[in-house]
Amino acid sequence: METGLVLTQDMMIVLGLTGFIIGMLMFERIRADAASLVVLVALGLTGIVSETDLFKGFAGNAVISVMASMILSSSLDRTGALNRLAGWLVRRSQGREDRLLLITSAAAGGMSGFMQNPAVTSLFLPVASRLSSRTGLSLGQLLFPIAVAIILGAQLTMAGNSPLMLLNDLLRSANENLPSGVATLENLPMFRPLPIGLLMLGLGLLYFRLRKYLWFSADLGSNVSPNTPEHYFANAYGIEGEVFELTVSTGSPLVGMSIGDAEAEIGAPLFLALYAGNESRMAPPADERLWVGSVIGVMGTPEMVKAYALNKQLKFSQRLRVLGDLFNPAHAGISEAVIPTNSQFVGRTQADLRLRKRFGISLLAINRDKKILRKNIRNLPIRSGDILVFHSRWNDLNQAHADRDFVVITDFPKDEQRPHKLRVALGIFAATMLLALSSLVPLPVALMTGAIAMVVSGVLNMDEAYSAVSWKTVFTMACLIPLGIAMDSTGAANWLAQNSIERLGSGLPDWSIQLAVALFTTSLALVIGNVGATVVMVPMAINIALAADGNPMAYAFLAALCASNNFISHSNPVISMIAGPAGYTTRELWRNGLPITALFIAIALLSVNVMF
Repeated sequence: METGLVLTQDMMIVLGLTGFIIGMLMFERIRADAASLVVLVALGLTGIVSETDLFKGFAGNAVISVMASMILSSSLDRTGALNRLAGWLVRRSQGREDRLLLITSAAAGGMSGFMQNPAVTSLFLPVASRLSSRTGLSLGQLLFPIAVAIILGAQLTMAGNSPLMLLNDLLRSANENLPSGVATLENLPMFRPLPIGLLMLGLGLLYFRLRKYLWFSADLGSNVSPNTPEHYFANAYGIEGEVFELTVSTGSPLVGMSIGDAEAEIGAPLFLALYAGNESRMAPPADERLWVGSVIGVMGTPEMVKAYALNKQLKFSQRLRVLGDLFNPAHAGISEAVIPTNSQFVGRTQADLRLRKRFGISLLAINRDKKILRKNIRNLPIRSGDILVFHSRWNDLNQAHADRDFVVITDFPKDEQRPHKLRVALGIFAATMLLALSSLVPLPVALMTGAIAMVVSGVLNMDEAYSAVSWKTVFTMACLIPLGIAMDSTGAANWLAQNSIERLGSGLPDWSIQLAVALFTTSLALVIGNVGATVVMVPMAINIALAADGNPMAYAFLAALCASNNFISHSNPVISMIAGPAGYTTRELWRNGLPITALFIAIALLSVNVMF
């Protein structure tokens, strides 16, 4: 290895872009995908990455594998497998809470080896909600062990999470810059991490089996069922009362006023539906005007609604004579939805999103960090991890949910399920995994074969397949892959490695250097997420291994593993998605997540040295 490397201009640009993406992902001043595009364009304009390599990430194996796995996940969801899974889990637990927690966590962990972590979390949020409502076990006690199992189970295969998917692409790029005489870094097959994943998942399940619920209280989190929403939503959000009809009379001051202005007035009930012009609709747009004869479906206590009707010269009706069909509990109701990190809702307000006009959904309240927000929420920017309280028709909610901008945690009737395709979907999924296991074709080809089979067989249509893909995740990964290439090609990773070795001192045992890599990668992942940590740390880990006469493959694999070692921070989409529904505080996440983090590092260090 060369010593005394000079920091060149290209190195400084690459390190500056690395600092930029770390800062943007840390402080979220710019969306992750937009910040990644800035890095991509900067690398192209400066000529640091060639034109042929600049857009290679969009056709990279990692990106194709992520897209295919998202389509496969959506296909399983579309067949209604969740309802059967929830019932099976309850039957197998035989009423015992500890057995229920173990079986549910094991099922989630096993699935996460073949599907993206956020997708598995999306699947298990409503499952956990249903289990909670059936057993009385709170979501707070259910969700953290399930989330830990999902994160640990993702190490079962190379298709389980983004870091392991990215690893092979980064290894290929590193091969182009290895010093002469160093063995080529071979791509890892689909099930290479299986022993590590099994060990991690098994010990994680045993940990919760022995420690049970740790410091989580028995009443933590919500318990949501659409059959009994009134009691829960009244207690949790102060949304109480009944639905009534108000008819606008000739002398009413609401004549000519917009829905948005009317419901913003002090003392106004919740405006949920409108009959006007011989047409009834749920969640009328805020700019819809009220005219004589318009019938408004409102929600509130009888006393409040009667007082409002008297004040505004409206005809009050306790019976739903006009809007009865709209408010049938089998067709409409109140639900909760959590906002994932990759949602297009993040940073936008209800007014920007036009939820009523676009989706037919009324936003009633926002649960943010255990604070219930109900006033002036129309112009309040939505954040990742927020829980939104909706009122809508179930059919409208299901269609809006298909865009994956929010995850509904309320168990609600879904009209668009295709249970008759369940066996077909399961057969295709099993065949896809066998094809990947056989190594007859590369992993992305095997996964995309399964995705196309789902479409051709009618489990999904093409529009649903497009909607299943999180394009924000795709663009973030594809745009950051060239940064990993630049870290290698410019020598920036080598420069960082040399300086790191100098700071650590010479003569250190290999395991202590690996521990430093593991700790730094884990810390970085807590701040910038797993994709950013992987792109930054894998090239650096390879060069540290070369500088310390270690095994580059072991160091690279260790960095990719530890990029997923995040059970604490909201930068992990899984943690972000469960924290709101479960009601976890930051202190609770740290107290419960740190022991798992330490266990993860210990297993990773031991395993990579045995494997390599």
